[in-house]
Amino acid sequence: MDDNEASRVRALGEILAEFDLDSLRVKVGDAEYELIRREPQSSLPVAYAAAPPANFNGATATAADALAVPDRALRVTAPVVGVFYRSASPGSDPFVSVGDRVAVGQPLCILEAMKLMNEITSDFAGIVTRILPENGELVRLNEELFWIEP
Repeated sequence: MDDNEASRVRALGEILAEFDLDSLRVKVGDAEYELIRREPQSSLPVAYAAAPPANFNGATATAADALAVPDRALRVTAPVVGVFYRSASPGSDPFVSVGDRVAVGQPLCILEAMKLMNEITSDFAGIVTRILPENGELVRLNEELFWIEP
């Protein structure tokens, strides 16, 4: 890699960091650059303990049950990196809640990316069985947002 190419890569890395992007692909003449941000790996594993959730019948579920994706669940993922909002404005009702029936094209949430509000709609009809991110949480590209069962 020559000095000119190295300076291009450094400049692209600065853009990646400045705009908090997960990846960036740029073509300059015949050269194509793709940068992908990866989180540094911790040298020590981090373990978190939480109380297992209770089932509707009052029985305690295992941690594996809480994270298991139902076989029929359709996943709605984030098309952009952004901040997840369940409602159109603070204080207003959420677009959907767990247990709600949704139709194709129905708004599910808003992802704020670079001061733009992106309304995320459902590609599936069914019942919302899980909302994964918390309101106001930063989500990554292709991160699961909702599970919908037909």
